[in-house]
Amino acid sequence: MQFKFSGFRRLGAGAMAAMTAVMFAPMALAEVIGQPVDRAIGMQPAATQIRADQIWFHNTILLPIIIGISTLVLGLLLIVMVRFNRRANPTPARWSHNTPIEVLWTIGPVLILMVVAIFSFRLLFEEHDMGKADLTVKVTGRQWNWDYELPDQKVAAYTSTLMKVSDAQAAGLPYQLATNAPLYVPVNKTVRVQVTAEDVIHSFSVPAFGIKIDAIPGRLNETWFKATRIGVYYGQCSQLCGIDHSFMPIEVHVVSQADFDAWVASKQPKPTVVASAAPEAVPAPAAAAAPATPTPAAPATAPAVH
Repeated sequence: MQFKFSGFRRLGAGAMAAMTAVMFAPMALAEVIGQPVDRAIGMQPAATQIRADQIWFHNTILLPIIIGISTLVLGLLLIVMVRFNRRANPTPARWSHNTPIEVLWTIGPVLILMVVAIFSFRLLFEEHDMGKADLTVKVTGRQWNWDYELPDQKVAAYTSTLMKVSDAQAAGLPYQLATNAPLYVPVNKTVRVQVTAEDVIHSFSVPAFGIKIDAIPGRLNETWFKATRIGVYYGQCSQLCGIDHSFMPIEVHVVSQADFDAWVASKQPKPTVVASAAPEAVPAPAAAAAPATPTPAAPATAPAVH
């Protein structure tokens, strides 16, 4: 039976190694910035410090704990199946409690949750500590597009919809992610995002920024991000908002301050030029009439002198 158990142990170790290779090898495929990659398992590369901290929390804290718990449970299952099946243990034990084990499996999860809570609370506080915002973007979700408005820059609300598949293919852009009117924000600036909806619940989510917040009719939710890398970043509505839920992409261009200022200038309304009417021709003044020279009267006939 010891031989059989060793075989199970080697089989379990091989299975764990294979799963680890399958899980972590495709992570190299996820180096495309700002969008998902086919067959990749790892998270998208971070474009904000918040997202980098989220990835660190997942990979350094949560993933080892999850792997450890899964390995322990798998090992216990294998031990039970091998050592305590009917053939190996025809006479089962009659006891039903073991105080040390019960104390262990009560204290163990509590300690694990305390470790997770320390790092998760720190991350939650960081996500809510926005500080002074450099600009505000108001996002309104509707079936099935997004409206963006930048009140500080006097950019009126404009609608961003899904780019047609023919246009996306012609431009070499990812279909169902590219839009006809993306949002532009400057790099290394704190962007406050105020989110609401007009009809049903949507969700504004950009994975590379580490933000995901519901857009609820009648409520104004708020989040923020500070992108540290210039590039194009995609997201999608992550609520089941209706039949065309999958056709509601988010496209954010992180650009330099100069490019952002140029984009803001392009969104300003063009001044209306009113053509002035040609001045009416002023008639030339009439020539002054020469004063009439009085005609001298004919001299009176002198009386004849006799």
